[in-house]
Amino acid sequence: MSQPTIRLATPADAETLAALGARTFCETFAHLYDPEDLSAFLAEAYDVPRTRRDLADPAKASWLVEAGGQAIGYASVGPCGLPHPEVTPTCGELKRIYFLKDHQGGGLGKALFATAIDWLQADGPRAVWIGVWSENFGAQRFYERHGFEKVGEYGFAVGKTVDREFILRRPAESFSKSSPHSAETRHNFA
Repeated sequence: MSQPTIRLATPADAETLAALGARTFCETFAHLYDPEDLSAFLAEAYDVPRTRRDLADPAKASWLVEAGGQAIGYASVGPCGLPHPEVTPTCGELKRIYFLKDHQGGGLGKALFATAIDWLQADGPRAVWIGVWSENFGAQRFYERHGFEKVGEYGFAVGKTVDREFILRRPAESFSKSSPHSAETRHNFA
């Protein structure tokens, strides 16, 4: 199998990204929801035309992690849409970062996370926000190690189920002005 690469997704990747998003969401969370509610959520959240519009929006970016000709992970960022009174139009948000279960671990997530953060900081330091499920302790530890702190909570609805989500933030001042930034970053893992 070839070494994984990270590349910026384009509107031509909409079907791949939408399918990967739905698959990774199901692998991670399907057991929590009524099948009918899950199906309706997936149809909206991972709609191909919506994904294509997001990929064409210059205020947003997504990356695909590929190995052996297959998309195995992705991240998406953009303006912060989390319900917190301190969110401003200049804030960025790591909206999604997921890998297929068979490809979790091994440093790919850290590299993908760094790529997303670099893109969010490309025009200078700004606060970055993340919403994370209250019971995803591994993700919470990861984000804490990367300077994020819990600043709030909200309800994330999937049909009749409302999950408790934590709102995490890393302030703009914590980002170095000297780190390299590139929306065209491609990583190889040797």
